[in-house]
Amino acid sequence: MPHVRANGIDIEYESFGRESDPLILLIMGFGAQLIFWPEALCEGLAAKGFRVVRFDNRDIGKSTHLAGQPAPDPRALFAEVMAGRHPHVPYSLDDMANDTVGLMDALGADRAHIVGASMGGMIAQFVAINHPSRTKSLVSIMSTTGRRDLPSGNPETLSVLFRPPNSTSRDDLIEASILVQTAVSGPGFPLSEAEMRARAERRTDYAPFDLAGIARQSAALIVALPRNALLNQLRCPALVLHGADDPVIPAAAAKDTVESITGAELIVVPGMGHDFPSALVPVFLKHIGGFVAKVEARAL
Repeated sequence: MPHVRANGIDIEYESFGRESDPLILLIMGFGAQLIFWPEALCEGLAAKGFRVVRFDNRDIGKSTHLAGQPAPDPRALFAEVMAGRHPHVPYSLDDMANDTVGLMDALGADRAHIVGASMGGMIAQFVAINHPSRTKSLVSIMSTTGRRDLPSGNPETLSVLFRPPNSTSRDDLIEASILVQTAVSGPGFPLSEAEMRARAERRTDYAPFDLAGIARQSAALIVALPRNALLNQLRCPALVLHGADDPVIPAAAAKDTVESITGAELIVVPGMGHDFPSALVPVFLKHIGGFVAKVEARAL
């Protein structure tokens, strides 16, 4: 896969479709590599007439890992934030949004449809907020505005999601990935054990595991301030897509996001959890593909 230098770091990315087609930029979430975006989804969107780019955020996969920066203790940070303090962290979600725009610059793209999942949805929101002239549309998937009084996720699921693997051996990393996939999946789109293991093996072999990098990403997530007032100022077309059975970020967050963005559309999918199983690809293709195509048609 190619990489570019952007915003002071190297960003690994993969492109689908013709470079001349309108760009859809896919931003993945916390601790997740670019390959978490299903290849079938990327190819399906490209077949609809778009250039689709997925990439590794900083501190994950094959993009730059900020090894010289401290790895904050997420629990201590969370306690400070809950006490009303604003602790210093190595970087913010704003910085990660600037990485995204830097990637656009390197690709020679003036504007793009910005699509983000989970923490990637929060980064996508910051792209739209801080760089409105670069944002054709915003698609926020299984994400949130960060409002503090929204319902929290299932404690058992969150415990699994943030639990480090028993060791960095390949077998332990694969087993930890399978546990996470089991915890975040939705009842309407279950994964077979074979699919979970195949995905876990691919993710483990894609790049070395970096617990410190994940801690730095977690720090950016924890200290991010609520975005409701900023989102209220957006004027780009926006789609909010969420699972009715999301155990990580409950669907109440989707309603809050829609209410914060003037004219935003809401799609809540029954049976969908906090993952991208192959069975959900047609659903994502229908809603994301239909939405961005509609935005492009309006621009003609």
